[in-house]
Amino acid sequence: MRKHINNNFRRHALKAAAVLLATGLALPALGEDLMAATKARGTLRIATEGTYPPFNFKDPKTGELTGYDVDVAKLVAARLGLKPEFVTTEWSAILAGLAAGKYDVIISQVGITPKRQQAFDFSEPYTYSSPQLIVRKNEKVSYASLADLKGKKVGVGQGSNYEQQAKAVPGVEVKSYPAAPENLQDLAFGRIDAALNDSLMVAYLLSNSKLPIKAGARVGNVERMGIAFQKSNPAFKSAVNKALAAASADGSMGKISVKWFGSDVSRAPHP
Repeated sequence: MRKHINNNFRRHALKAAAVLLATGLALPALGEDLMAATKARGTLRIATEGTYPPFNFKDPKTGELTGYDVDVAKLVAARLGLKPEFVTTEWSAILAGLAAGKYDVIISQVGITPKRQQAFDFSEPYTYSSPQLIVRKNEKVSYASLADLKGKKVGVGQGSNYEQQAKAVPGVEVKSYPAAPENLQDLAFGRIDAALNDSLMVAYLLSNSKLPIKAGARVGNVERMGIAFQKSNPAFKSAVNKALAAASADGSMGKISVKWFGSDVSRAPHP
């Protein structure tokens, strides 16, 4: 789904790791599985964007972090016997932060892609979704695909899979944004012609946003999102996957999903 690995992320990761070492923040010991490290600490450090409703965002009434990803993170942490410790960070730096050991996992709709799997490991998927266009409510033109937007401006998340998808289409002018709210504001004010984002977020926005926007066409395949963490942690990976499988089997994952989306998006859709 969202977010590809920045081509310069390894350079930033090394810089971040140096900062961590200089400030005395602990990195996992060489050869130590993440499961042992988190158990010894008693907490699971979880990175999330915090500006991506309904997945992860600040509740406007309480200021507390909430959303589907947050509920899933709390559930997984509890089943691992750990206390969740959330870290919010801009997406442009979130993968480099994981590589540098600033947190243990990212639970923030990270799409499982071959390129990312070269650098990180992933749990089994906990969300299935697809890309979808968003247009203004008074839009007269019907865009059935990204190719139909040739000569138009399309807003996307900076560093996202959607950014790469839009840039791959000749003639489409792509404008990148650090977070969804700015993207959709520009769409509403006519500064761009369409936005490309997650179909689940689109459905949520239509029922919760006062912006004059509406859902457009779905323009991509179903994608899988998983919990990202550093490679070479087999015990941790096994424990996380067992926690997700158990939560799926007893209906806990489905309950969280229905709470936010009205259906169970944690299971692969039928062909």
